[in-house]
Amino acid sequence: MPSAPDPLSNPPGGAQCFEPTQWSIVLAAGKDQPDAREALQRLCTIYWYPLYAFVRRQRHNPQDAQDLTQEFFARLLEKQWLAGVDRSKGRFRSFLLAAMKHFLANEWDHARAQKRGGGKIPISLDTMTAESRYALEPAALDTPERVFERRWALTLLDQVLTRLRGEFAAAGKIHVFEELKSSLTGGSAPYSEIAAKLEMSEGAVKVAVHRLRARYRDLVRAEVAQTVDSDGEIEDELRSLMAAL
Repeated sequence: MPSAPDPLSNPPGGAQCFEPTQWSIVLAAGKDQPDAREALQRLCTIYWYPLYAFVRRQRHNPQDAQDLTQEFFARLLEKQWLAGVDRSKGRFRSFLLAAMKHFLANEWDHARAQKRGGGKIPISLDTMTAESRYALEPAALDTPERVFERRWALTLLDQVLTRLRGEFAAAGKIHVFEELKSSLTGGSAPYSEIAAKLEMSEGAVKVAVHRLRARYRDLVRAEVAQTVDSDGEIEDELRSLMAAL
């Protein structure tokens, strides 16, 4: 059985071709294809909280926001909403927010008159965590759209950090990750202190931090790619992500 890759090894260099990703699969195949539906459901499961925060900032109470978000995803996964996606602006983020705005403006009154979601639960919303997270949102008068964009960016980075942590765990180096992860946000302890804890030389720690940051950047790019339809959109989406933060 091959050993797990070392997350601190030099990452492969060179340009990479744009391979089919979650959102490009959805757009290319249509939601009724099993692979496309699974890809869409995975994206929704990851990125539901930014929409929840958007709905809450629209002055809906927690219970209504939970119902609205759940019903939105029930309808998204059952209706032909993907048919109206503009392929020239095929970012999942943009589609999701536009679809939610349409739902709030035109669909909610009708939805309340029916059994919500037809008894189906398309994705699991951690409602207790959602409200705990929302309680930490800045009280500044940000628009719902700005709250959505910031939460989208932070959710994406959380997903990247989870993937990176998993790579270190698979390589049996989770203790290294825990000591080095603060370097990703500029809050790292002195290298000499980290070196003493990890029983490494200070030079080796510097190299490890450099490789960690490089791998983090690679994973951020890969995660962004999951939510766009073409290679050319990645750089624009990365700039949007940085602006949201």
